[in-house]
Amino acid sequence: MRQFPPRRIVCLTEETVETLYLLGEQDRIVGVSGYAVRPPQVRREKPRVSAFISADIPKILALEPDLVLAFSDLQAGIVADLVRAGIAIHVFNQRDIAGILAMIRTLGAMIGVAERADQLASGFEERLARVAATPRASPKPKVYFEEWDDPLISGIGWVSELIEIAGGEDALPKLRFQQAAKDRIISPDVVRDTAPDVILASWCGKKVVPDRIRQRPGWSDIPAVRNNRIVEIKSAIILQPGPAALTDGLDAIVKALWPESTI
Repeated sequence: MRQFPPRRIVCLTEETVETLYLLGEQDRIVGVSGYAVRPPQVRREKPRVSAFISADIPKILALEPDLVLAFSDLQAGIVADLVRAGIAIHVFNQRDIAGILAMIRTLGAMIGVAERADQLASGFEERLARVAATPRASPKPKVYFEEWDDPLISGIGWVSELIEIAGGEDALPKLRFQQAAKDRIISPDVVRDTAPDVILASWCGKKVVPDRIRQRPGWSDIPAVRNNRIVEIKSAIILQPGPAALTDGLDAIVKALWPESTI
């Protein structure tokens, strides 16, 4: 019989793993995404059952989960297989900061710790407000964030918001409203024309190579390239829409924009 609140949860994305740990409910987790690295002990404590768009369905079923947590249409194939197998699924689809906070509160309510989840989310809200209110020098640095290098993909929603909270100006702010990566593909000329002061790059798990960015035709005159302000931000702290982005991810952006500042 399926338990409520669920006692055996499989998390197919890292942000739900970290949220459950922060809520002190990690004992419910029986399987995780292969990309889950926060907190560090998750790598030795929990069996890995999936990549991002693929999963070991028999292994998940053998864990007898009461609930599987997934993310977005990108995991629709996994979700369909599990639904057909009779597994209860909840698919989150947070794409901005408000969605991240709602995910935390929703997950807490689902497992019976709504008050604790609300306190966690409220703490993040207070932290974001505190960083946003920090006095910064003028003018704001213009920031280009690169999620992938071939083709160029930019504008992921929550990162655009975090850039502004950190005291920067997103070079391509309108892209934040495009959920699908394919709709955020841009040409190198678009970036060159915006003349960003800072380039932040996180190539979705692949190591960023600044020299490849510097050597793009026509980019040598971009202020960020000319002034050597190309900064890699690790995917684990910026490309997952969860607690990591609101904490270490935001701190990394602040450090890149304001090297002399303290968080």
